[in-house]
Amino acid sequence: MRAVGRHTVREGRFWHRRAELHYDDAGEGPLAVYAHGGFVSQATEDRMDLFDWAPVLDAGHRLVRYDARAHGRSTGGPVETDYTYPSLADDLLSLLDHLGAAEPVTAMGASMGCGSVLHAAVRAPDRFSRLVLLIPPTAWTTREAHARANRESADTIEREGLDAWLAARGTQPRPAVVADVPEFPPTPPERVLPSVLRGLALSDLPSRTAIAALRRPGLILAWADDPGHPLSTAETLAQLLPHADLHVSRTRADIRTWGERIAEYLTLPGP
Repeated sequence: MRAVGRHTVREGRFWHRRAELHYDDAGEGPLAVYAHGGFVSQATEDRMDLFDWAPVLDAGHRLVRYDARAHGRSTGGPVETDYTYPSLADDLLSLLDHLGAAEPVTAMGASMGCGSVLHAAVRAPDRFSRLVLLIPPTAWTTREAHARANRESADTIEREGLDAWLAARGTQPRPAVVADVPEFPPTPPERVLPSVLRGLALSDLPSRTAIAALRRPGLILAWADDPGHPLSTAETLAQLLPHADLHVSRTRADIRTWGERIAEYLTLPGP
């Protein structure tokens, strides 16, 4: 039995659209759901030692973190449209149905998970009370270059294999703020990874107009000097969402405070 701090982690799973999705469930209290970034999993994020979730649980919240389709313990097939942000948002909404979430919940997401959260919130705003957006990805004007790189990566994997792609990826500079974070191979299987990449290439955040219409408060946590997660996206989201707080980290030690920042944010009076 695993634990986060002093809190026991309960494991669960459910079926949705031809895939078995696995999640971790810990703590008691108001529900907060977290969606991770692309290529990793809950276990991988824990091994990277980036985010500390114990403060959220200690503050009296129930935290559910799930492995995205084809990531980690969750299954998924080589269907690129299954990995677009809107499709991943559908998985998130299905998870809320499975959990029996009758009241609005806090939705949290990092990178790809940020896209999942925003699309889910735009589609079903009444299901969410507030948003916590970690390292928002490229969006709008900065998205096309990232999408093109994803399509090229998918082609490389199919033509030369996963090891060739990983070798090329390993030569690219990493943001200084996370340069010492251990790297792990992607969790989607090699036969599915090109579809994941092409699905992300088809994706973008919802329009600025749709996000501004959400009328949900947000906490935005970003780090500096990362072209894959540019501050321009985080700053625009902070302008669009009402009562949004933006915090930018420039050291790994400061990233480790994000759990405490989230816990403090969740104890503020609701909207």
